[in-house]
Amino acid sequence: MTESGALVGLFASAFGAATLLPLQSEAVLVGLLVLDPHSAWLLVAVATAGNVAGSVVNWGLGRTVELFQDRKWFPVGEAQRLRAQRIYHRYGRWSLLLSWAPVIGDPLTLVAGIMREPLVTFVGIVLLAKLGRYLVLATATLALA
Repeated sequence: MTESGALVGLFASAFGAATLLPLQSEAVLVGLLVLDPHSAWLLVAVATAGNVAGSVVNWGLGRTVELFQDRKWFPVGEAQRLRAQRIYHRYGRWSLLLSWAPVIGDPLTLVAGIMREPLVTFVGIVLLAKLGRYLVLATATLALA
């Protein structure tokens, strides 16, 4: 696989993992870090960009959720949405620092759209959370490799 192909694959896996699809990007990042540890900053940047872009898709869906929430194919159930809304109501925009977390992170980004969080604020907080997660993962991978 070419370097550009690997980067496109990493971006795509990170993008998909940040949407409501059940995908993982961590394994792709770790594999690429093991193969080419000298590209760590580039790999972290690409994974972060893909993951934040996927979160923006969730935010956009949240802005228009009332159009889709009754559709059978819509991937967020009412229980998930209500749980994320409770967390968001309690902690506000700072709950987006958990946007990297499994299970609750993706619904939180959707709820941020429902709650009409401004896009600039949303992207700033989500960028910090996602970048932090990938930096910790890359540091641990490179320390153990």
